[in-house]
Amino acid sequence: MREFLAVMDAGSISEAARVLGVPRATLSRRMASMEADLGVRLIIRRTTRLALTHAGEELLRRAQRIVADADAAWDAVRRLDDTPRGLLRVSVTGPHFLKLFTEFLCDFPEVRLEVQSTTRHVDLLADGVDVAMRIGPVEDKDLIVRQVHRDRTIVVASPDYLAANGTPQTAEALKDHRCIVGFAGGWTPRCDWPLLNGGTVNVGGRLSANEVLLIREAAIAGLGCALIGSAVVARDVTEGRLVPVLTDKVGADLPINLVYADREFVDPKIREFVDRAVKVISREMPAPLKIELSN
Repeated sequence: MREFLAVMDAGSISEAARVLGVPRATLSRRMASMEADLGVRLIIRRTTRLALTHAGEELLRRAQRIVADADAAWDAVRRLDDTPRGLLRVSVTGPHFLKLFTEFLCDFPEVRLEVQSTTRHVDLLADGVDVAMRIGPVEDKDLIVRQVHRDRTIVVASPDYLAANGTPQTAEALKDHRCIVGFAGGWTPRCDWPLLNGGTVNVGGRLSANEVLLIREAAIAGLGCALIGSAVVARDVTEGRLVPVLTDKVGADLPINLVYADREFVDPKIREFVDRAVKVISREMPAPLKIELSN
Protein backbone atom coordinates (compact mmCIF):
# COMPACT_ATOMS: atom_id res chain seq x y z
CA MET A 1 0.00 0.00 0.00
CA ARG A 2 2.79 2.44 0.93
CA GLU A 3 4.68 1.68 -2.26
CA PHE A 4 1.52 2.13 -4.34
CA LEU A 5 0.96 5.55 -2.75
CA ALA A 6 4.60 6.47 -3.35
CA VAL A 7 4.28 5.59 -7.05
CA MET A 8 1.21 7.79 -7.46
CA ASP A 9 2.72 10.65 -5.46
CA ALA A 10 5.91 10.57 -7.51
CA GLY A 11 4.12 10.14 -10.84
CA SER A 12 6.49 7.43 -12.02
CA ILE A 13 7.89 4.14 -10.83
CA SER A 14 11.47 5.34 -11.34
CA GLU A 15 11.04 8.38 -9.11
CA ALA A 16 9.12 6.38 -6.49
CA ALA A 17 11.88 3.76 -6.44
CA ARG A 18 14.42 6.52 -5.82
CA VAL A 19 12.35 7.97 -2.95
CA LEU A 20 11.78 4.54 -1.39
CA GLY A 21 15.37 3.41 -1.89
CA VAL A 22 14.49 0.23 -3.80
CA PRO A 23 15.50 -0.93 -7.31
CA ARG A 24 13.14 0.24 -10.06
CA ALA A 25 12.72 -3.31 -11.34
CA THR A 26 11.71 -4.52 -7.88
CA LEU A 27 9.07 -1.82 -7.48
CA SER A 28 7.74 -2.37 -10.99
CA ARG A 29 7.47 -6.11 -10.30
CA ARG A 30 5.59 -5.46 -7.05
CA MET A 31 3.08 -3.17 -8.80
CA ALA A 32 2.51 -5.79 -11.48
CA SER A 33 2.13 -8.50 -8.82
CA MET A 34 -0.47 -6.43 -6.99
CA GLU A 35 -2.50 -5.98 -10.16
CA ALA A 36 -2.24 -9.72 -10.83
CA ASP A 37 -3.41 -10.57 -7.31
CA LEU A 38 -6.41 -8.24 -7.60
CA GLY A 39 -7.21 -9.25 -11.16
CA VAL A 40 -7.69 -5.65 -12.31
CA ARG A 41 -5.61 -2.95 -13.95
CA LEU A 42 -4.73 -0.21 -11.44
CA ILE A 43 -2.26 1.99 -13.27
CA ILE A 44 -2.35 3.34 -16.82
CA ARG A 45 1.17 4.03 -18.06
CA ARG A 46 1.10 7.21 -20.15
CA THR A 47 3.95 9.01 -21.86
CA THR A 48 4.51 11.75 -19.30
CA ARG A 49 2.86 10.52 -16.11
CA LEU A 50 1.08 7.53 -14.64
CA ALA A 51 -2.71 7.66 -14.31
CA LEU A 52 -5.21 5.56 -12.38
CA THR A 53 -8.07 3.42 -13.56
CA HIS A 54 -11.37 3.54 -11.67
CA ALA A 55 -10.19 0.54 -9.63
CA GLY A 56 -6.91 2.29 -8.96
CA GLU A 57 -8.69 5.41 -7.72
CA GLU A 58 -10.73 3.28 -5.30
CA LEU A 59 -7.62 1.53 -4.02
CA LEU A 60 -5.79 4.86 -3.66
CA ARG A 61 -8.57 6.31 -1.51
CA ARG A 62 -8.62 3.30 0.78
CA ALA A 63 -4.84 2.86 0.82
CA GLN A 64 -4.38 6.42 2.06
CA ARG A 65 -6.55 5.65 5.07
CA ILE A 66 -4.96 2.25 5.69
CA VAL A 67 -1.44 3.68 5.66
CA ALA A 68 -2.51 6.57 7.90
CA ASP A 69 -4.08 4.11 10.35
CA ALA A 70 -0.95 1.95 10.30
CA ASP A 71 1.25 4.97 10.96
CA ALA A 72 -1.06 6.05 13.79
CA ALA A 73 -0.99 2.55 15.28
CA TRP A 74 2.80 2.41 15.26
CA ASP A 75 2.99 5.91 16.66
CA ALA A 76 0.47 5.12 19.41
CA VAL A 77 2.40 2.04 20.49
CA ARG A 78 5.74 3.84 20.39
CA ARG A 79 4.49 6.78 22.40
CA LEU A 80 1.97 5.57 24.96
CA ASP A 81 1.62 9.01 26.51
CA ASP A 82 -2.08 9.54 25.55
CA THR A 83 -1.23 12.66 23.54
CA PRO A 84 -3.51 13.37 20.54
CA ARG A 85 -1.47 13.30 17.34
CA GLY A 86 -1.76 12.37 13.68
CA LEU A 87 -4.53 12.84 11.12
CA LEU A 88 -8.12 13.33 12.32
CA ARG A 89 -10.94 13.32 9.74
CA VAL A 90 -14.26 14.83 10.81
CA SER A 91 -17.57 15.03 8.93
CA VAL A 92 -20.00 17.73 10.09
CA THR A 93 -23.36 19.10 9.02
CA GLY A 94 -23.36 22.81 8.31
CA PRO A 95 -20.83 25.59 9.00
CA HIS A 96 -21.18 25.48 12.78
CA PHE A 97 -18.83 25.55 15.77
CA LEU A 98 -15.87 26.82 13.79
CA LYS A 99 -13.85 27.70 16.91
CA LEU A 100 -14.09 24.08 18.03
CA PHE A 101 -11.73 23.09 15.22
CA THR A 102 -9.33 26.02 15.37
CA GLU A 103 -8.97 25.80 19.14
CA PHE A 104 -8.44 22.03 18.94
CA LEU A 105 -5.58 22.55 16.51
CA CYS A 106 -4.07 25.25 18.71
CA ASP A 107 -4.23 23.02 21.79
CA PHE A 108 -2.88 19.90 20.07
CA PRO A 109 -0.08 20.91 17.68
CA GLU A 110 0.68 17.32 16.67
CA VAL A 111 -2.81 16.81 15.17
CA ARG A 112 -3.58 17.30 11.48
CA LEU A 113 -7.28 17.98 10.90
CA GLU A 114 -9.45 17.40 7.83
CA VAL A 115 -13.03 18.70 8.15
CA GLN A 116 -15.71 18.07 5.55
CA SER A 117 -19.16 19.68 5.73
CA THR A 118 -21.89 17.50 4.23
CA THR A 119 -25.46 16.47 4.93
CA ARG A 120 -24.72 12.96 3.61
CA HIS A 121 -24.41 10.17 6.16
CA VAL A 122 -20.88 9.08 5.39
CA ASP A 123 -19.71 5.50 5.79
CA LEU A 124 -17.03 6.02 8.44
CA LEU A 125 -14.98 2.94 7.61
CA ALA A 126 -15.29 3.11 3.81
CA ASP A 127 -14.75 6.88 3.64
CA GLY A 128 -11.97 6.94 6.22
CA VAL A 129 -13.78 9.30 8.60
CA ASP A 130 -12.92 9.26 12.30
CA VAL A 131 -15.84 11.25 13.74
CA ALA A 132 -19.14 12.34 12.18
CA MET A 133 -22.08 14.46 13.24
CA ARG A 134 -25.42 12.72 12.68
CA ILE A 135 -28.79 14.44 12.86
CA GLY A 136 -31.56 11.93 13.48
CA PRO A 137 -31.56 8.35 14.74
CA VAL A 138 -28.38 6.28 14.33
CA GLU A 139 -29.21 2.75 13.21
CA ASP A 140 -25.68 1.41 12.66
CA LYS A 141 -24.95 -0.83 15.66
CA ASP A 142 -21.22 -0.79 14.90
CA LEU A 143 -20.91 2.89 15.86
CA ILE A 144 -20.39 4.45 19.27
CA VAL A 145 -22.97 7.22 19.72
CA ARG A 146 -22.57 10.31 21.91
CA GLN A 147 -25.70 12.43 22.00
CA VAL A 148 -24.99 16.17 22.20
CA HIS A 149 -28.43 17.71 21.74
CA ARG A 150 -32.09 16.80 21.37
CA ASP A 151 -34.69 18.75 19.47
CA ARG A 152 -37.93 17.96 17.67
CA THR A 153 -39.17 18.77 14.20
CA ILE A 154 -42.20 20.98 13.70
CA VAL A 155 -44.18 22.25 10.73
CA VAL A 156 -43.92 25.99 10.10
CA ALA A 157 -45.14 28.39 7.43
CA SER A 158 -45.05 32.15 6.91
CA PRO A 159 -48.04 34.31 7.94
CA ASP A 160 -48.49 35.40 4.31
CA TYR A 161 -48.59 31.81 3.07
CA LEU A 162 -51.18 30.83 5.68
CA ALA A 163 -53.27 33.93 4.93
CA ALA A 164 -53.32 33.06 1.24
CA ASN A 165 -53.74 29.29 1.52
CA GLY A 166 -55.37 28.70 4.89
CA THR A 167 -54.00 27.01 7.98
CA PRO A 168 -54.07 23.18 7.83
CA GLN A 169 -56.15 21.76 10.67
CA THR A 170 -55.31 18.09 10.15
CA ALA A 171 -52.22 16.20 9.00
CA GLU A 172 -54.13 14.97 5.95
CA ALA A 173 -54.74 18.58 4.95
CA LEU A 174 -51.01 18.95 4.24
CA LYS A 175 -51.60 16.98 1.03
CA ASP A 176 -53.41 20.07 -0.30
CA HIS A 177 -50.55 22.43 0.61
CA ARG A 178 -47.19 23.16 -0.95
CA CYS A 179 -44.53 21.63 1.27
CA ILE A 180 -40.76 22.11 1.32
CA VAL A 181 -39.13 18.72 1.79
CA GLY A 182 -35.69 17.35 2.55
CA PHE A 183 -34.03 14.21 1.20
CA ALA A 184 -34.36 10.69 2.53
CA GLY A 185 -30.97 9.78 1.07
CA GLY A 186 -29.16 10.54 -2.14
CA TRP A 187 -31.55 12.35 -4.48
CA THR A 188 -34.77 10.89 -3.09
CA PRO A 189 -37.09 13.62 -1.69
CA ARG A 190 -38.51 12.73 1.71
CA CYS A 191 -42.22 13.08 1.05
CA ASP A 192 -43.44 11.22 4.14
CA TRP A 193 -43.57 13.42 7.22
CA PRO A 194 -43.78 11.67 10.61
CA LEU A 195 -46.86 11.87 12.82
CA LEU A 196 -46.54 12.15 16.59
CA ASN A 197 -48.91 9.24 17.14
CA GLY A 198 -47.10 7.01 14.62
CA GLY A 199 -47.32 6.70 10.88
CA THR A 200 -46.67 9.33 8.23
CA VAL A 201 -48.46 11.71 5.92
CA ASN A 202 -47.45 12.11 2.27
CA VAL A 203 -46.59 15.64 1.15
CA GLY A 204 -45.09 17.34 -1.88
CA GLY A 205 -44.08 20.70 -3.27
CA ARG A 206 -41.83 22.68 -5.55
CA LEU A 207 -38.63 22.59 -3.51
CA SER A 208 -36.58 19.71 -2.13
CA ALA A 209 -33.30 20.50 -0.36
CA ASN A 210 -30.87 18.94 2.09
CA GLU A 211 -29.71 22.31 3.44
CA VAL A 212 -31.74 23.28 6.50
CA LEU A 213 -31.03 27.00 6.13
CA LEU A 214 -32.39 26.94 2.58
CA ILE A 215 -35.54 25.19 3.81
CA ARG A 216 -35.92 27.87 6.49
CA GLU A 217 -35.47 30.72 4.00
CA ALA A 218 -37.97 29.16 1.61
CA ALA A 219 -40.55 28.91 4.37
CA ILE A 220 -39.99 32.56 5.36
CA ALA A 221 -40.38 33.53 1.69
CA GLY A 222 -43.84 31.94 1.66
CA LEU A 223 -43.02 29.00 -0.59
CA GLY A 224 -44.89 26.52 1.59
CA CYS A 225 -44.95 24.54 4.81
CA ALA A 226 -41.65 23.17 6.09
CA LEU A 227 -40.77 20.40 8.54
CA ILE A 228 -37.70 21.62 10.42
CA GLY A 229 -35.92 21.44 13.76
CA SER A 230 -37.53 23.82 16.21
CA ALA A 231 -34.21 25.30 17.34
CA VAL A 232 -33.46 26.45 13.79
CA VAL A 233 -36.65 28.54 13.61
CA ALA A 234 -37.16 29.47 17.27
CA ARG A 235 -36.20 33.11 16.71
CA ASP A 236 -38.28 33.32 13.52
CA VAL A 237 -41.32 32.07 15.40
CA THR A 238 -40.73 34.47 18.30
CA GLU A 239 -40.38 37.42 15.91
CA GLY A 240 -43.37 36.45 13.78
CA ARG A 241 -41.67 35.45 10.53
CA LEU A 242 -42.90 31.87 10.86
CA VAL A 243 -45.93 30.27 12.48
CA PRO A 244 -45.96 26.69 13.88
CA VAL A 245 -48.89 24.56 12.72
CA LEU A 246 -50.08 21.07 13.65
CA THR A 247 -47.66 20.95 16.59
CA ASP A 248 -49.82 18.31 18.29
CA LYS A 249 -49.98 16.12 15.19
CA VAL A 250 -46.84 16.26 13.00
CA GLY A 251 -43.17 15.97 13.97
CA ALA A 252 -40.61 13.70 15.57
CA ASP A 253 -37.70 13.66 18.00
CA LEU A 254 -34.52 14.99 16.43
CA PRO A 255 -31.38 13.80 18.26
CA ILE A 256 -28.03 15.25 17.28
CA ASN A 257 -25.14 12.87 17.84
CA LEU A 258 -21.45 12.43 17.33
CA VAL A 259 -20.51 8.96 16.12
CA TYR A 260 -17.26 7.07 15.71
CA ALA A 261 -16.31 3.50 14.95
CA ASP A 262 -16.43 0.94 17.76
CA ARG A 263 -12.80 -0.13 18.13
CA GLU A 264 -10.88 -1.93 20.83
CA PHE A 265 -8.44 0.97 20.97
CA VAL A 266 -9.89 4.49 20.74
CA ASP A 267 -7.21 6.83 19.45
CA PRO A 268 -6.43 9.67 21.91
CA LYS A 269 -7.16 12.31 19.26
CA ILE A 270 -10.65 10.85 18.67
CA ARG A 271 -11.43 10.57 22.36
CA GLU A 272 -10.21 14.10 23.11
CA PHE A 273 -12.03 15.62 20.14
CA VAL A 274 -15.35 13.91 20.93
CA ASP A 275 -15.20 14.88 24.61
CA ARG A 276 -14.51 18.49 23.71
CA ALA A 277 -17.08 18.59 20.89
CA VAL A 278 -19.85 17.26 23.14
CA LYS A 279 -19.24 20.09 25.61
CA VAL A 280 -19.02 22.81 22.96
CA ILE A 281 -21.97 21.71 20.84
CA SER A 282 -24.29 21.07 23.77
CA ARG A 283 -23.42 24.53 25.14
CA GLU A 284 -23.72 26.48 21.87
CA MET A 285 -26.57 24.69 20.12
CA PRO A 286 -29.69 26.93 19.98
CA ALA A 287 -32.38 25.98 22.48
CA PRO A 288 -35.42 24.14 21.09
CA LEU A 289 -38.66 26.07 20.79
CA LYS A 290 -41.05 25.65 23.68
CA ILE A 291 -44.07 24.14 21.98
CA GLU A 292 -47.61 24.08 23.23
CA LEU A 293 -49.07 20.78 22.08
CA SER A 294 -52.32 22.28 20.88
CA ASN A 295 -53.40 24.24 17.85
